Amino acid sequence: MKVVKFGGSSLASGEQFKKVARIVFSDKDRRIVVVSAPGKRSAEDIKTTDLLISLAKEVVGGKEYKGALELVIRRFADIVEELDLGIELLTGIENRLIELINMYRYDEDRLLDALKSSGENQNAKLVAAYFNKRGEEAHYVSPKEAGLLVTDAPGNARILPEAYEQLTKLRDRSGILVIPGFFGYSKVGNIVTFPRGGSDITGSIVAAGVEADLYENFTDVSSIYSVNPTLVENPHEMKEITYKEMRELSYSGFSVFHDEALQPVVNKKIPVRIKNTNDPDALGTKIVSDRVQEGFPVVGIASDEGFCSINLTKYLMNRQVGFGRHLLEILEREEISFEHTPSGIDNMSVIVRSHHLENGKEERILHRIRTELDVEDVDVERNLAMVMVVGEGMAKTVGVASRATTALSNAGVNIKMINQGSSEVSMMFGVDADKADLAVQSLYYAYFTPVNQ
Repeated sequence: MKVVKFGGSSLASGEQFKKVARIVFSDKDRRIVVVSAPGKRSAEDIKTTDLLISLAKEVVGGKEYKGALELVIRRFADIVEELDLGIELLTGIENRLIELINMYRYDEDRLLDALKSSGENQNAKLVAAYFNKRGEEAHYVSPKEAGLLVTDAPGNARILPEAYEQLTKLRDRSGILVIPGFFGYSKVGNIVTFPRGGSDITGSIVAAGVEADLYENFTDVSSIYSVNPTLVENPHEMKEITYKEMRELSYSGFSVFHDEALQPVVNKKIPVRIKNTNDPDALGTKIVSDRVQEGFPVVGIASDEGFCSINLTKYLMNRQVGFGRHLLEILEREEISFEHTPSGIDNMSVIVRSHHLENGKEERILHRIRTELDVEDVDVERNLAMVMVVGEGMAKTVGVASRATTALSNAGVNIKMINQGSSEVSMMFGVDADKADLAVQSLYYAYFTPVNQ
């Protein structure tokens, strides 16, 4: 059995629906299909999810939302008309949206979750209807019917352990099952969306729940590249990559597959294959538990911006028992998670996302650090980017780090910090945000250009 997930670009129009149908029908093992909301048809287009968010804002603001609602309906109408699916489907979509608005009008968080998820939910119904029109037995299965139970925090759903037992029962269903991605239902019946990459998370959860042999994730690229293809010409394509490597790259800015979406399949060791809806015969990139380490020791290089560093200095800090714990407790009280904590004998830095220090949090944190930890100096360094060099082969290769530092030095990129985990799957370099692209380019050419060139 294969679980197949199609992203927004794969379902942006009626023509894309036809491609999806050909892909699914070509392999009888593709029995469960997870879908996103219709994405952009062109660069100037607006994603359905964004239209739904705008609709929610109009409702919450007490404004006349008829125009915003019509834009959403029009988006689905274009697909329905192109595929000749019948006006009753559009009537059902409009009635459901109005029902959700009336139900959650005075609860902004619940309204946003309910409307945001409608893109996936209604699109799944259209996909199932189109499959049936093409002569295949297909069934729309809501997350509630599937047993996709999640926690109740709006916009931050987490799968509950008991959901997997319910999802296993999907194996016994007949026909092709079409399930909307991005959301589940809490035990009290609320619609709750997953965070970023929500449909990928749903696909991964379903694949783990039914113990699929393969989770195929169809998007608009034929494989995962070792670097952002807008930064270098003809970038190296990854044919195979491990869960650990993909997790590091996703965290560092790779948008092909969100890092949170990996966890369910990792636990069951279900392989994932990234494929292209517009080029389904391309081999794609396979994500596996283990792979034979051959070729380049580095598989990918990525960067992400929007970081800042809280830098502390205190003489003999290393001898003060509980210093690090106390510092992290100060962040915990402000509900701030940290990214990295590089340290020395008398100094320590904590890397956090810049937006976490907004709304007065920075002032409160610095005040507590000065008064409770009695530091000699503390400051916040802004506009940082984290550049990640990833590859499980690095642990067994001599000179990987020196090649990186030499490349960055030759490119004129100042290294603000270096951090490497004990597993040696990745090396992280902190650089000024305006040098991030240059850093990535220099590192890519250092690792992926043959020695004789």
